[in-house]
Amino acid sequence: MMGHSHAVSGALVFAAAAPFLPPLVIGRPLQPGEVLLGAVLSAGAALLPDLDHHDGTLAHLFGPFSRLACRAIARLSGGHRHATHSLVFVALAGAGSRAAVERWERGFTDGLTFTLLLFAVHALRSHTSGRCADSRATTVGLAAIGTASAHTWLPGTGTWLPYAVVIGTLTHVLGDCLTRQGVPLLWPYRRRFEMVLIKRTGNRFETRFLVPVMTVGTLVLVWLAAFAPTALTG
Repeated sequence: MMGHSHAVSGALVFAAAAPFLPPLVIGRPLQPGEVLLGAVLSAGAALLPDLDHHDGTLAHLFGPFSRLACRAIARLSGGHRHATHSLVFVALAGAGSRAAVERWERGFTDGLTFTLLLFAVHALRSHTSGRCADSRATTVGLAAIGTASAHTWLPGTGTWLPYAVVIGTLTHVLGDCLTRQGVPLLWPYRRRFEMVLIKRTGNRFETRFLVPVMTVGTLVLVWLAAFAPTALTG
């Protein structure tokens, strides 16, 4: 799947789970602002597994610098769709972010929030069009504004941020199971799991049907989860 597709799917799954899982995981429901922010952060987290892709969405974020970083991660993880596309990576991402939030609190929370917002804005192309440098500046600016807003008005972000990381990364890994080559879910066990629904990344089914449907579904679910959760929970 394309980076844009992964981002939208991460937001969709977070919005769908928002009325149900947070009370069980963190002991309280999410506020409307947290639902909206969480969907965007989950969209950003859904790109994390593709840090091993030298030509993926994140590799183009900061030109040669981000491409070099992705190449390094690919070497360390065994290549594209290896270690970072597994349940082990999902667990480590969730546990690691939780441990870091507990240790460094708001500092780490703000840093991770900014990073995930940066990824999400870049992938969802919500920045203005124009020259490459202008687009990057706008992306960074929007991520910074979102982080400052979360710091000021949503001080409890750290309590559920690791949950959003798990939702996003897991959605990505399972989404790639729907494409050819699949993913090694049980890495380091090398067997790849796949159920091919998307035969070629970026094909018409993905870009003209799947992404628009997921986008509309995300908007509807975010609104319901934020302002009418009982419509989903009964």
